[in-house]
Order: sequence, then C-alpha cells, then structure tokens
Amino acid sequence: MVQEVTPLISIVVNGEERAVRSGDTIADLLSALELDPERLAIELDRRIVKRAEWAGTVLPAGAKLEIVRFVGGG
Repeated sequence: MVQEVTPLISIVVNGEERAVRSGDTIADLLSALELDPERLAIELDRRIVKRAEWAGTVLPAGAKLEIVRFVGGG
C-alpha cells in the first residue's frame, strides 16, 4: 500500500518562516502550535479572520499571519 505524502508549503507566522502541510487551516496551525484559541486574534495577509472562520480558512503558500495573544491583568 502506497502512503500519500502531503506536500509542505511555506508561510510566515509573526515574522518567522514556517512549513505547514498543504491544505492546513488556521485551526490546524493553532493546534500544531499548541495555542489556546480562546485568547487569540488572527490576522491573515493583513485581514482579521473571525474565530468562526478559522476551521474553514486554508492557509495559502506564502501566507503572512500575525497571531496576537490577549493577556489579562491589572
């Protein structure tokens, strides 16, 4: 049985280049980075992506993401 290999693409996350699988979504990326999505804001190619869209937003090759964590305190 031949196992399919998912090709990798290059994206930039907070200024650092990163390889992800072709077809990965924002939700997949957050899971791989082990980030708690409850306190995050995501910008993809200079556009804010609503949390409800993360699971359906596929990351294109060359995408530039900014992930911002909200920190509480006083």
